Amino acid sequence: MDTATAFTSDHEGDHWVPVSPRLVTARRIVLVVSLVPITAIVLGVLALLGVVTWVSVVIAVAALIGLLWGWWLIGRRVRSYAYCERGDDLLVSSGILFRRLVIVPYGRMQLVDVKAGPIDRALGVTTVQLHTAAATTDASIPGLEPQVAADLRDRLARLGETRSAGL
Repeated sequence: MDTATAFTSDHEGDHWVPVSPRLVTARRIVLVVSLVPITAIVLGVLALLGVVTWVSVVIAVAALIGLLWGWWLIGRRVRSYAYCERGDDLLVSSGILFRRLVIVPYGRMQLVDVKAGPIDRALGVTTVQLHTAAATTDASIPGLEPQVAADLRDRLARLGETRSAGL
């Protein structure tokens, strides 16, 4: 069961929007680009130092297990992200083992930021970052298509201005 499904029972009638599945590819590329060179460097240094080959085999197997576990975990983690726009607030859910539901009132939003790194841009995904006065209620929604993210940013900024003007 994904996070969005777990929280829908608490918020009947709300429409939860999942993130793009392309985020899985982006996160997996980052995993491979990080883990493979580090493992190669460690194995290269061990070979230069003449360390026993079984140590190298153990490290290579551990790296492979870490890669496979990370590959699987990324798929689960990305499926756990979802958001829901309601009348007065935005709900953002995430997490597999430790589920998190952040409720951000529109009137408390100070800044809505859209960002994307080079891999995200290449795959057509962005992250919407919400900033509020209280740092603990900051939330982010990764894996949105650029147009969806821009539309969400504009809607949230407009709602934030409207709701904060009434304070």
